[in-house]
Amino acid sequence: MSIPFYVSPEQLTKDRAEFARKGIARGRPVLVASCAEGVLFVAENPSPSLHKIAEIHDRIGFAGVGKYHEFETLRVAGVRYADLRGYAYDRADVSARALAGAYAQTLGSTFAQESKPFEVEILLAQVGRAPQQDEIYRVGYDGSVLDEPGYAVAGGAHDVLATALRDRLDPTAPLAQVYAVATQALRRDDVPPAPLEVALLDRTRPRRTFRRLEGDLLAAGDLDAAPEPEDRRPRSSNPQTQHPDHPRPDDRQA
Repeated sequence: MSIPFYVSPEQLTKDRAEFARKGIARGRPVLVASCAEGVLFVAENPSPSLHKIAEIHDRIGFAGVGKYHEFETLRVAGVRYADLRGYAYDRADVSARALAGAYAQTLGSTFAQESKPFEVEILLAQVGRAPQQDEIYRVGYDGSVLDEPGYAVAGGAHDVLATALRDRLDPTAPLAQVYAVATQALRRDDVPPAPLEVALLDRTRPRRTFRRLEGDLLAAGDLDAAPEPEDRRPRSSNPQTQHPDHPRPDDRQA
């Protein structure tokens, strides 16, 4: 009778964490920050169609880093959770804190019980009536939840970026100023700079606050010209879809 191979729980947890961190570190970073006009999302994203930033509910935005098909699956689950809770109770009862808890349960259970953890990190933000009322959460691959006051960074060297931005971001500053600081930090190592995906939770709107922004609108500060919020109905998630953050093995440089 063969003796099964034994791995201590401590070593198994360490290996899973290292595996997930390596996958997330290959993703380009995402930044979420409060500003006078709302909550700004900025992400490096070479793809014009595979979005890393999206709307979850009326006043809640989502950003994911890592394996595209994994955080897209989580995004769709979040939209369904918000819609069901809003239908069963009230739309005002849907909160970023409750969504962060639901994501934490899913990611934590997968990390502890499955052989392969999710290689994702999630940022959730809920815009308030004033910058002091904004809520920003970072949910890790292991189900950990951090309440980030003012701003949060995920993916890549997020700890380095967060430290660099600590004294430079003012949650009461105008959108254009916060955008300039964010882009300068995200693009400091890229030559040429990577395309950016930008969105805003506009605190002046009464219900659906999410809108995507282009560079010219940000420079001019003309939010009235921004497009209306997109349809947030879940798109089909294909596990074979490849995102620029995670190219196929044969496309990676040696």
